[in-house]
Amino acid sequence: MRLEGIHHVTAITADAPGNVDFYARLLGLRLVKKTVNQDDPTVYHLFYADERGSPGSDITFFEYPGARRGRAGAGMVNRVVWRVASPEALDFWEERLRGDELAVSRTDRKLTFSDPEGLGLELAVVETEDEPLVAEHPEIPVELALQGFEGVRAYTLDPEASRAFLEGSLGFETRGDRDFEVRGERRGSFYAYDETSEPGIGGAGTVHHVAWGSPPEEHEAWRGRVIEGGGSPTPVIDRFYFKSIYFREPSGVLFEIATLGPGFTTDEPLEHLGERLSLPPDFEHLREQVEPALTPLPSPREAWAKR
Repeated sequence: MRLEGIHHVTAITADAPGNVDFYARLLGLRLVKKTVNQDDPTVYHLFYADERGSPGSDITFFEYPGARRGRAGAGMVNRVVWRVASPEALDFWEERLRGDELAVSRTDRKLTFSDPEGLGLELAVVETEDEPLVAEHPEIPVELALQGFEGVRAYTLDPEASRAFLEGSLGFETRGDRDFEVRGERRGSFYAYDETSEPGIGGAGTVHHVAWGSPPEEHEAWRGRVIEGGGSPTPVIDRFYFKSIYFREPSGVLFEIATLGPGFTTDEPLEHLGERLSLPPDFEHLREQVEPALTPLPSPREAWAKR
């Protein structure tokens, strides 16, 4: 069994409208699902991805209005890395981000910056045979667009603490002293550590968890592998769009293993993804209570149509 790289990354925002503006307008991702946190249906769960909502491209956010600003520390992901195709793409993004008054740091093959709430982000030039996972945007040429995740970086007190679990239980392969790769038949991603003694503070601008992709038929077996490796996974939870298990790896980072499907077109046609509030069947009876309490959001694609 091999995990299919990163399935999605989930973070926290205090400002859903600003979050939509940044990730859909500025970064050019598609808002593919507007739903609720299934553990707390009073809270938005927003999903941004490529045009089809593909695993491997999907960054998601829980909105807690007014939440304090967090800070990544030991046991937390501190940077999310997307692929781009060329140095010319970095030129484009450097100009676009600076034009939105963001501070950026540039090398030949990397561009680092933060979202408005402080979440660390990076664009990296990557040569790969993996399918590019691209969203359509009127201001961003397809050859310069984000192409899905390359990996994430996490803080740890001890870079060696998780090695045996990652390699033995999850099938990660060592790519350096603190760097690992996990690759399945379709996609791969890296997972890397940065050492710190600073504790983290959960809140807006921090990553809640990182999810790794699994074929549905292997999902239960992965739960068994985690248990055999000394982990404490949750039971399999049906999230409607995929099934999930959750556990903490030895360095403290919250992991999820999520199935590659059924996907976001389960309750919306592809051409209308993210246009309305989607509630899984178990939550549909709450619509009249939940929908009026959620923050009104802009519709990025309606705004394009009016130009």
